[in-house]
Amino acid sequence: MNQEELGVLSTRIDHTNELLQRMLAEVSKTPSTHAIFVDAGYLYAAAGRLVAGTEDRRAFDLDAEGLIDALIDKARTIFADSRLLRVYWYDGARRRIHTSEQQTIAELPDVKVRLGNLNANNQQKGVDSLIRSDLESLARHRAISDAALLGGDEDLVSAVEAAQGYGARVHLWGIEAPDGRNQAEPLLWEVDSQRTLELDFVKPYVARRTDTAYDPAAPRPGREDVRFVGAQIAATWLGARGRQSMVELLPGHPYLPGPVDQDLLVEAERLLQYSLRGQADLRRALRDGFWDHLQGQV
Repeated sequence: MNQEELGVLSTRIDHTNELLQRMLAEVSKTPSTHAIFVDAGYLYAAAGRLVAGTEDRRAFDLDAEGLIDALIDKARTIFADSRLLRVYWYDGARRRIHTSEQQTIAELPDVKVRLGNLNANNQQKGVDSLIRSDLESLARHRAISDAALLGGDEDLVSAVEAAQGYGARVHLWGIEAPDGRNQAEPLLWEVDSQRTLELDFVKPYVARRTDTAYDPAAPRPGREDVRFVGAQIAATWLGARGRQSMVELLPGHPYLPGPVDQDLLVEAERLLQYSLRGQADLRRALRDGFWDHLQGQV
């Protein structure tokens, strides 16, 4: 190679180095982005067991808004030079119809609710595949550099591997377990880092429900009175949820999704100031009133 050719090659190398330096400078100015992925089924079970001593959601209240804010603040301290894309909240619901609680969470800023299904045993179905789909898609499109994953199921391993395959780092967050572990070991092995949210972090957002005491001497309401209350509650429910929710609910007649039925019972007892537990005929009258009102709006 003669002197002239060496000079041309040197010029090309210098030009390539200049382009690389510009590219690196641009990359260094691009803020990293993180997202938080919450498996609500895991969160409720682990937090309930830790604070309230039970995994039954009906036995305790969870301040989801307060806890989400706390998770965002936690991520802000860990990913100090990163911006939040959003919080993804994965839960189950019958026929994927939002409960009132899930709808409230969905309305929070920077929160995306994604629903799988609930089977007859109240087990989530399809949630893991939703998490994998979102994690993989965001990582593939370079929308996130870091993912904080709050969950514990071994089925999430494939989601972690998919995101890592596109260069994202996945950080597993868990709730302190009263004994043993509440996260699968294969999941712990695959992630880039692990962090445990301890009792002091979770406790302010979980409160065990106390049964409301009603006067045992109170007269038993009649079936028509209870039916009327059911219709009242249906009118309030429809006003809050909208006609689309009603249309999605109607094919299930005469059965109500568990969360809707539970909310109906609690609100009816509050209005009647009378316990309907163990009162099968009054419970039927309550549901009949609820359905009658909804079907009258079609």
